[in-house]
Amino acid sequence: MLRTNSRLLRVLGALGLAAAAALTAACGGGGGGGGGGGGGGGGGGATNPPAAANQAVVTVGSGVANVANIPTVSVTICAPRTTTCQTIDNVQVDTMSYGLRLTSSAAAQVLGSLPTETDISGNLLAECTQFADGFAWGSVRVADVRISGETANSVPIQILGDVPQASVTTGSCASGQLENTAGALGANGILGIGVALDDCGANCGSAANSGYFACPNGTGCTPTGIAPALAVANPAALFASDNNGVILAMPAVGSGGANTVTGTLTFGIGTQANNAMLASQKLTTSHFGDMQSATLNGNPISVAFFDSGSNGYFFTDNSLPACPGNASAFYCPSSSTSRSATVLGFNGAAAMVTMPVGNAVSLFNSGNFGFNNLAGNGGLPNVMDIGMPFFYGNTVYYGYDLSASGGPSPYVAF
Repeated sequence: MLRTNSRLLRVLGALGLAAAAALTAACGGGGGGGGGGGGGGGGGGATNPPAAANQAVVTVGSGVANVANIPTVSVTICAPRTTTCQTIDNVQVDTMSYGLRLTSSAAAQVLGSLPTETDISGNLLAECTQFADGFAWGSVRVADVRISGETANSVPIQILGDVPQASVTTGSCASGQLENTAGALGANGILGIGVALDDCGANCGSAANSGYFACPNGTGCTPTGIAPALAVANPAALFASDNNGVILAMPAVGSGGANTVTGTLTFGIGTQANNAMLASQKLTTSHFGDMQSATLNGNPISVAFFDSGSNGYFFTDNSLPACPGNASAFYCPSSSTSRSATVLGFNGAAAMVTMPVGNAVSLFNSGNFGFNNLAGNGGLPNVMDIGMPFFYGNTVYYGYDLSASGGPSPYVAF
């Protein structure tokens, strides 16, 4: 399994099958393109913009690259403790990664004011974020991060593409496509707000497994272990308050999809009147958000997770026909169907999930961007990625892993 756990399949191109090409990625990144190209109707819920300081508007639409099912928010970054700031739109909300990653072009206005992180020897720190179909590469910098009325100060973030990938002289950071641009990512960046507090956990100190590199003079980068305080960190866990988890609420959409869908990202769980825990099912997870186990159509699944950073349901089912041509990573049944799964938390709680499966080519040809029935084969047997389609019509809670400080274990609830 990839360190980041999360997976994503997307379709490249404008309208329809002729321009489509499927790619697979992890951690909410990878592969641009989309399932639409303007036009298209189809009901689908918009909500009024949140008025509360601990809430942000989440939008699924054409975005920066016409990619289906990419939930995005606006994020403001500032040079630490200054008013030198830039607001960046179309940053993907990813509940199965951890930390803020922005393309260097999207952050260009403020980039020169963001200090770089260094190791104890003064070497610049960079990170390789590995996806299933490629990787992202760039420096680790420090910024104040503001989302709606919440601010986290001096947060380690990753800037993609500001350090040449050729700087890597040893170690593995060159597998597949380099994905440092908005076109490749399908967004201007990734806001990882999953259950972990940073992106390397127990692996931070290991040069072989941390994903971090030391770059003397910005070149000659070699793998290194780092102190956890230097790791790219989940900004939502660093807010002064409302920092124990997040709630992603999206309206329902019809089987034909919706051109634009608007929901709400709420910070904190049980910290204010607007974020009370109202879920009926609560499943504790691993440190990085995986379920203990699952079954799909009665068959055991080794790894399962709930992931807004994946734009479809992804699981292996040989009874479902693949789409033709370059869209073959997606399913194209002749009529709409569904699959049932049961997921089991580490607390012994179980929940049933029904996953509608539509004809992906027909969905892409509709010109819409929000689909509750987009599904495909993730390419990993015994892995079930319960992606963005699940979130439509649901309110999903992510409780952060505070067990190291005597707090609660991580959980997903809905």
